[in-house]
Amino acid sequence: MENNVFEQMAKRYDTEERIKLAKVIVKEVRTELQNGTSKSLIDYGSGTGLISLEIADLVDSVLLVDSSKQMLEAAKAKISHKGITNAKVLYSDFTQETPELKADIIIMSLVLLHIPDTNKILQELFHILTNGGMLIIIDFDKNEKIDHPKVHNGFSHEELKKRLTEVGFHSIEIKTFYHGNRIFMNQDASMFISSSLK
Repeated sequence: MENNVFEQMAKRYDTEERIKLAKVIVKEVRTELQNGTSKSLIDYGSGTGLISLEIADLVDSVLLVDSSKQMLEAAKAKISHKGITNAKVLYSDFTQETPELKADIIIMSLVLLHIPDTNKILQELFHILTNGGMLIIIDFDKNEKIDHPKVHNGFSHEELKKRLTEVGFHSIEIKTFYHGNRIFMNQDASMFISSSLK
């Protein structure tokens, strides 16, 4: 019975497209993290954990943070279903309040484009990172075809670099790693990964 509920919850959010995209992102993030020593990781805007639960084996602890209770319920079901012992969830929205947390790595995958005030969230994440901690952002490259009141139309590497630098990050690396058909609001788009240190 429990399996069934789990399947249903996952299905509601984890569409085939999302799963496919997550696999591509996970592969890229694993490469980024595989040489690291064991650390604490926060997945901000984790959704159902499509990314972070797939890399939980690389770190000491994973905290999935999201402002959707339903998504976190689905994530919790996955955690117990897969028997992952080092992952927890936290219902929170850092744009409203930042809890007293610390982490060595923060991942934000396809989340930044939904946050109106880019600088504010980058500042909050900077604050949560331990000294020498790493922020990994995966998002869409700027795409002029997209115009939506609630969503940034991606980010140019220069613009993001500038914002990260202003907040205090250094050793910033940004590269485009994937091009896909109709992956961003039904438009063809490319995704970048950015890593920077505090």
